[in-house]
Amino acid sequence: MIGFGALNLDKIYRVDKIPAADEEGFVRDIQLFPGGSAANTIVGLSRLKVRSAYIGKIGDDVEGKILLEDLEKEGVDTKAVIKADGRSGTAIIFVDDLGNRAILVDPGVNDTIRYEEIDLNFVKSHSLIHLTSFICKNGFESFKSQKKIVGEFELVSFDPGMPYAERGNEIIPILKKTTIFLPNKIEIEKIFNMDYMSAAEECISLGIEVVAVKLGEKGCWIKSKSKEIFIPPFSVRVVDTTGAGDAFNAGFLYGYINGKDIEKCGKIGNYVASLCIQQIGARAGLPRSVPIDF
Repeated sequence: MIGFGALNLDKIYRVDKIPAADEEGFVRDIQLFPGGSAANTIVGLSRLKVRSAYIGKIGDDVEGKILLEDLEKEGVDTKAVIKADGRSGTAIIFVDDLGNRAILVDPGVNDTIRYEEIDLNFVKSHSLIHLTSFICKNGFESFKSQKKIVGEFELVSFDPGMPYAERGNEIIPILKKTTIFLPNKIEIEKIFNMDYMSAAEECISLGIEVVAVKLGEKGCWIKSKSKEIFIPPFSVRVVDTTGAGDAFNAGFLYGYINGKDIEKCGKIGNYVASLCIQQIGARAGLPRSVPIDF
């Protein structure tokens, strides 16, 4: 499968607290990790032996070099990663002692992927495309390219993130082509302005086959045309929630690709997410296998 989303170098600050307006705190530690929501999911899938590639853009800077080399090290095909003049994306992430986080994103060249730049022959050699959001601070080219490229695929998975959830009806063209929708509770309720279960019904009416709603510490809830099920989380010690949703996506899609039913897909998603949140950063805890009893 192939991912299409932002590439960001995550700069994670371990802090005593996440300050509100006019408050102060202090930094305990700083670490750098390659990130980007779709990229985290694709790395998770690559570690699980799924043939994986990526569509993205990096700048001509040290951050871009780190991002590209890390994808290659993880076995992700980077033929569709575009190199450009400018600044690569970065995310400044504050994580407190309870694992709570706050994120500030500088998208850099992420927002500027023109459809004409994408190697469609290479991209279409993959059966499933996974999309996540762009900030759209430096333009809408990447967002427009996503809305266009979904027409080239029969299988589309989509995690909107809050940037796209806030765009509301603007993402309907993507939703109408989506096979697997992977929002969290806040995002799906914001898009449809109704509770998540009712919103999932709306998704099914649009033609989406599976809606997997991430409920954080409460696990996940999954809806298809014929079935709906709540799946509780694994009980683990939370260190850092960065990338938990992306890890869930990797586990869920791994199950889907391997023909598992939606309940097993959700369990694998919860399992991979539970490993992720026990480590610092979005990728450190991503596994290289899942238990065979899934």
